[in-house]
Amino acid sequence: MGNVLFSSAPAQALPSPLLLHGLDAMGEWLVVVDGEARIVYINAPYADFLEVDPLAVVGRPVAEIIENTRMPEVLASGKAELAQLQMVRGHHMIAHRYPIRVDGKVVGAVGTVIYHDTWEWRQMNAQVKALEAEVDYYRQALDARAGTRWQLADVVGESEAILILNDKVRKIAPGDASVLIRGESGTGKELYAHALHRLSERARGPFIKLNCAAIPEHLLEAELFGYEEGAFTGARKGGKPGKFQLAHGGTLFLDEIGDMPLAMQVKLLRVLQDREVEAVGATRLVPVDVRVIAATHRPLESLVERGEFREDLFYRINVVPLTIPPLRERREDIPGLARHLLARLAEKRGRRCPGLSEAALACLCRYHWPGNVRELENVLEAAFYLGGNRLDVDDLPEALRCEPAVTPALGVSLKATLARAERDALQHALAESGGNRTRAARRLGIAKSSFYEKLARHGLDGTSPTASVR
Repeated sequence: MGNVLFSSAPAQALPSPLLLHGLDAMGEWLVVVDGEARIVYINAPYADFLEVDPLAVVGRPVAEIIENTRMPEVLASGKAELAQLQMVRGHHMIAHRYPIRVDGKVVGAVGTVIYHDTWEWRQMNAQVKALEAEVDYYRQALDARAGTRWQLADVVGESEAILILNDKVRKIAPGDASVLIRGESGTGKELYAHALHRLSERARGPFIKLNCAAIPEHLLEAELFGYEEGAFTGARKGGKPGKFQLAHGGTLFLDEIGDMPLAMQVKLLRVLQDREVEAVGATRLVPVDVRVIAATHRPLESLVERGEFREDLFYRINVVPLTIPPLRERREDIPGLARHLLARLAEKRGRRCPGLSEAALACLCRYHWPGNVRELENVLEAAFYLGGNRLDVDDLPEALRCEPAVTPALGVSLKATLARAERDALQHALAESGGNRTRAARRLGIAKSSFYEKLARHGLDGTSPTASVR
């Protein structure tokens, strides 16, 4: 026989009866070969399955005993093969194969059958999937308890404005400072509120939302601060905790705070200052540990000037301002957003995701989107149901239909559309900022250096009366 693995071992290192019995007791089947692919050892369970005498096969080529073996290939390559399917005597098995090295040289190999039939593997895989599903269920339950639905990864966009915004969110999320999220309707203010909570040290705490515009004024105080039993006619027996109490240890998201009545603003300010709430009908103050994130689409500065919003409350909630750019100011994100929204619709409805023609995509990129991402989602949902496997201009609402530039090469019209849209956005920002470049760059949510580069690229050097800069 050739190079037998155990031939050079000292006597005290030879396999003892206890070791051999241990190898026989393994649930796995085991075979060891030398450098010439001859069997050195096979444990009893494997030999029983093969219906051979474990001692009689020692020294015989492994290929004569085990069909479809790849032990010679492992010896030749010196590389392990893990979880490989192997057919032996009509059974689909899962096997590992490892080279054995001595002083860096491959002198043999060991093979183990870890699943004697793929049914065992399927059973194990099913158990793993069941455990994964259970973990996912509890994770979703935890998220539901915390009240969060989204995280920063759910933001779709690679525009400079979105990248800068997301970077700012990551920086401010861990702290406890109040955040005021500004943006037009449909830009995703609530999504960013959820993301801030998920990235904060309060992520394991509750996330409680209150829409200040959706609650009647006479009920808003009870919703915010709770009430005691008998506080008013129709009060629930035992009372009810308010949003502040429910958000203790977590985050309270006050959406549409610009619509909060002045009388309630005074009470909210006091709670934010003292960190204590007094329920309606109560005689004691209850301490609360809450981070407040507020959001509005209204111009709070103008409301302050008109006396419709308290200046002291504005400064209290506006510690860290976040402004979400409207979709028309980040048109380069529209193609990716459209595909993402269509894919989500297709998954939800169990249908194939439709494509978008170049002409339809050009229309989407040219439209001014007063309703922002929410409007885009609604438009695509309607087109999803009305169109076929490829959505075209005719599947879009009439207001969006346009004549795209005819070009011989795919993608050129879209590129031109985005360039025109960027130029329009620059001119609009400059006009709204009185020609001040710094304010215009801030309005677009991009760095000043990038703003200058874009001005130069589009030839907006200040000579045009519609694009004067200083």
